[in-house]
Amino acid sequence: MMTQGRSGHPDRKPGKDEAQLVSKAKYDRQAFGELYERYLQKIYTYLYYRTGNHADAEDLTSRVFQKAYVHLPGYEQLGLPFSAWLYRIAHNLVANWYRDQARRKVVGLDEAVKHSVEEDPGSSAEKTDERERLLQLIRKLPEEKQQVIILKFAEGYSNAEIGRILGRSEGAIKSLYHRTLLTLREKCVQWE
Repeated sequence: MMTQGRSGHPDRKPGKDEAQLVSKAKYDRQAFGELYERYLQKIYTYLYYRTGNHADAEDLTSRVFQKAYVHLPGYEQLGLPFSAWLYRIAHNLVANWYRDQARRKVVGLDEAVKHSVEEDPGSSAEKTDERERLLQLIRKLPEEKQQVIILKFAEGYSNAEIGRILGRSEGAIKSLYHRTLLTLREKCVQWE
């Protein structure tokens, strides 16, 4: 049974339960399946916010868990949550994905229509446009700043939890988060 942290999220510290499950998953496919179920949505969400495309996020999520499965026998618990390792794999894959995208231009389909089911089409279109503009601004940030914003808002992690995932102190994350918000505010004002 998972314990709840202050924010109502399951504890993200590497607990006994997680450490045992990770050890078992090194030789047991069913245990790996439990890890997959536990972290699938978080990794997918992270990748979706980084790519802005459901198909690419699904593909990259699949690749994250394939890599994790292959490399799990060599994984060592270093006091960080297992999710930190998964986010690192996701980070590396999305960095490679961006590099590959720069080599070949791909025109993505606008998915905004799929997500709006509001009565007022004008209001829906305006909100979709604002959301898309904000996501574009976030994607233009340096990778570390993108990660902080995504982990904070999309995943609901605290500064301390983000620090553990990124291998930084809570104070460094607070500072980075503050600077990132100021940068986004400036870019939003310039956009208007």
